[in-house]
Amino acid sequence: MKVAVARFPGSNCDQDALYSLREDIGVQAEYVWHGDSSLAGFDAVFIPGGFTYGDYLRCGAIASRSPILSAVSEFAKSAKPVIGVCNGFQILCEAGLLPGALLRNAEQLFVCAPVHLRAENRTSLWTQGVDRILEIPIAHGEGRYVCDEATLERLKDEDRVAFRYVGPNGERGEAYNPNGSTDDIAGVLNEKGNVLGMMPHPERATRSVLGLSDGQAILKALTLVGV
Repeated sequence: MKVAVARFPGSNCDQDALYSLREDIGVQAEYVWHGDSSLAGFDAVFIPGGFTYGDYLRCGAIASRSPILSAVSEFAKSAKPVIGVCNGFQILCEAGLLPGALLRNAEQLFVCAPVHLRAENRTSLWTQGVDRILEIPIAHGEGRYVCDEATLERLKDEDRVAFRYVGPNGERGEAYNPNGSTDDIAGVLNEKGNVLGMMPHPERATRSVLGLSDGQAILKALTLVGV
């Protein structure tokens, strides 16, 4: 398994992703530049967080037009694993690989804190091993997931809500939704289930000595590809 970690001007979580994948998950990982147009030799893609292009226009809007996203789109169509975290989630939505959009947090404040997540889908590559409540950090100012009513119903009907924000015991409530996301949604899947976008940072929660390790439950999926 070899994972491409995409780098854009303004990425700031690319090193977190690279080292957590290599050292804590145990897969090969290499950077690919946003201007590259090929993902030949890679088995999966990680689009990290940050502030690509200074978040001008909209978060992820400019990055979504980078050459590497054309390759990611073809990659996704072939059912290979793609994960976009935080700004990476925004990029995937802007590129049309996932439905919906990410807007300013409801409180209009940047939020940096651990949150609890419940896997709503238990059958996709990314979520099949997540059978408990996870504690994962967030760090964003524009993480409020929104979509129209028809899209929300389709996501629920097709079991494409990957994660929801919940309390420590799995309970839902306004107090546990850190940004005002529609229906407490923290992450969504594409139709095939191979593309995951999520605002929380699993790559920042893969080593208990640094405080949290629950991110491994999500990223360990990469070790199962092809098994």
